[in-house]
Amino acid sequence: MRKAGLFYLVFVMFSYTTAGPFGLEDMVSTSGPGMSLIFLLVLPFFWSIPVSLVSAELTTAMPVSGGFYRWTRAAFGDFWGFLAGWWNWSASFLLGGAYAVLFTDYLVYYFPGLVGWKHYAVAVSLIAVITWVNVRGIQMVGKFATALEIFISLPVVVMIVMGLVRWHYNPLVPLVVPHQAAFKTFGVGLAIALWGYSGYEQVSSVAEEVENPQRIYPIALALVVPFSIAMYFLPMLAGLASAGHWQDWHTGYFSNAAAIIGGTIRGHAWLGTWMTLAGMVCNVALLNATVLTATRMPSTMAEDGYLPEVLSHKHPRYGTPWLGILVSALIYAALARQSLTQLISVYNWVRAITTVLTVASVWQLRRTRPELPRSFVVPGGTWGLFYVVAAPTLMTAIALAGSDRYAAVGGAIALAVGPAVYLVTKKVVRGR
Repeated sequence: MRKAGLFYLVFVMFSYTTAGPFGLEDMVSTSGPGMSLIFLLVLPFFWSIPVSLVSAELTTAMPVSGGFYRWTRAAFGDFWGFLAGWWNWSASFLLGGAYAVLFTDYLVYYFPGLVGWKHYAVAVSLIAVITWVNVRGIQMVGKFATALEIFISLPVVVMIVMGLVRWHYNPLVPLVVPHQAAFKTFGVGLAIALWGYSGYEQVSSVAEEVENPQRIYPIALALVVPFSIAMYFLPMLAGLASAGHWQDWHTGYFSNAAAIIGGTIRGHAWLGTWMTLAGMVCNVALLNATVLTATRMPSTMAEDGYLPEVLSHKHPRYGTPWLGILVSALIYAALARQSLTQLISVYNWVRAITTVLTVASVWQLRRTRPELPRSFVVPGGTWGLFYVVAAPTLMTAIALAGSDRYAAVGGAIALAVGPAVYLVTKKVVRGR
C-alpha cells in the first residue's frame, strides 16, 4: 500500500475539516453578521486549536489505525473506546449522503430537470465514484483532494480580494439579529461554527496510511488550522463588507454575494457562476474526505472484535478496507435524500461528545501511560493540558445547552444507540 506524504495529507485534512466557506451562510441571518465574524475568529481558540494540539500529541504517541478511537480505548477502556468509534462512524451516515444531495442541488442550477429519481440517481452516482477513489487508497484520495481544493480556492480568493477593495458596509452591524431569541442567536450559530471547525482529530484514523506520522501530523495540523480560519473568516468578511444584505444570507448565498461583487460581463454574473461551481465541488471534496476518514472506523473496530471480522478484509491490490468502504457507501446512498441543514445540529451532538472523549484521553494517557514516546507534547505544562481539555468541553456544554428541541431529542437518541449496540456486539460478535 502506497502511503501519503505531507503534501497530500495537508489537502486531505483541509478537505475534511474545511473544504471551503460554503454552508456557513445561515450563521449570518440567524446570529447576526457581527456575531458570526466573532464566532469564526474566537471559536478556534476554544475548539479547533486545542483539539489539533491534542491530536498532534496523541498521533506521535500512538500512530495507529483508528486514531482517536484507539486513543480513547487505551485511556478509558473498551466501552468508551467503542462509543467513540461507533458514534463517529454513525455520525458520518448523517453527512455522507447529504453532501451528495447538496452537490446535486447545485447541479440543478444548471440542469433544472434534475428532480425526483434523476436527482437521487446523480447523488448515488457521485457516492459510487467517490467510493471507487477511496478503494484505490489514500494517495489517490490525496491527489483528488488536491485538485478539488485548488479549484475551490481560486474563486474564493478572487472574491476576497475584490470584496475587500469594494468595501461599502460595516460588516459588524448589527452585532446580533434584532429581537431574536437567545438560543437562536447563540445556539444555532454556534452549532454551525462548531461543525465548520470540527474534524481535526478525525484524520488520525488513517495514521497507518501516512508516511512517518509522528513527524508530519503536527506539521500538517500547524498548516491546516490557520488556513481553515482564513478560508472561513475572510470570504464572509469580504461578502458582508461589499455585498451587504445580511438578512438574505442563507445556504448558497456566497454565490449571490460573489455575483454582486463581480458584477456582470455581457449580462453574465461570472464570479457568481464560478462560486456556484466551487460550492458544488466543495461538497465533492467533503464527501471524498468523509469516506476516507469514517470508513476506516468499521474495519479497525472489526480488527478489535467489535464488528464482523469480514469488514477488516483488505483489498488484495490496494491494501484498503474495501468492504468497510463499500458498506459505508451503501448506507450513504440509502440516506441520500436528507438535508444537511436538518442534520448538522444532531450531528454536532455525536461529534462533540466524541471530541470531548478525545481531549480527555490526552489527560488520562499522561497519567496512565507516561512512558509512551511523544515527539510532540501539548505546550504549557499543566496549564496547557488543562486548556486543551477544558476549552472544548466548555464549548460542548454551551453548544448542547443552546440546542433546539429537534437537535436535543435527535442527538440524545443518536447517543443512546451507542451503548445498546455495544451490548449487542459484545454478546454476539465477540462471543462468536
